[in-house]
Amino acid sequence: MKLAIMGAMVEEITPLLEYFETYECVEFGKNRYYTTTYKGLDLVIAYSKIGKVNASLTATTLIEKFGAQKLLFSGVAGAINPTLKIGDLIVATKLAQHDLDITAFGHPHGYVPEGAVFIETDSALMQLAKHVAQTKGIVLQEGIIATGDQFICDSAKKEWIGKTFNADALEMEGASVAVVCDALNIPFCILRAISDAADMDAGFSFDTFLESSAKQSASFMVAILDALA
Repeated sequence: MKLAIMGAMVEEITPLLEYFETYECVEFGKNRYYTTTYKGLDLVIAYSKIGKVNASLTATTLIEKFGAQKLLFSGVAGAINPTLKIGDLIVATKLAQHDLDITAFGHPHGYVPEGAVFIETDSALMQLAKHVAQTKGIVLQEGIIATGDQFICDSAKKEWIGKTFNADALEMEGASVAVVCDALNIPFCILRAISDAADMDAGFSFDTFLESSAKQSASFMVAILDALA
């Protein structure tokens, strides 16, 4: 089985590369893709760079060029749900694009014709993540993640996203990866560790807790690989 593991920033995949230690680097499309094996699994790891376009390009490349059969996303997110604290893990049940707006034509926020507001995560991978968390005694929340091409550090905007999409967390790549995987029939799972509260202090919190939160997410991702293997 060939699995893709994807993050948005180099900090989000560095813990994985350090864990696997031995890998090959392939340059393609102004990006780097790292291939390795782990317990009989063929892995390709990449960070997309920030934003929905970059994430879509990288996810498509992982599937179409490298032949990924499943895609796991490991990274960080801002909390909307007040029960989520820095370092907590959340797995997406479904994802939406909070900045997609054609409401002028009578459609709901996040909707595009011939599409849907929400795309659901692969149920088998989500159940596997929950099983791994239970086995290891890790608290793993599940909920809706909203994606947009903005770093949200405004309480009013955060509250609007939470209310409009019933979202628990927000970030800048997940829903676009979901769109690609859904279109190409690739099972996917989006795992995030909370790095900030998406409020006026978000920039400080993000910079401070990015590395530790990314390590939390990456460590859990390795546990999922162990279960898949």
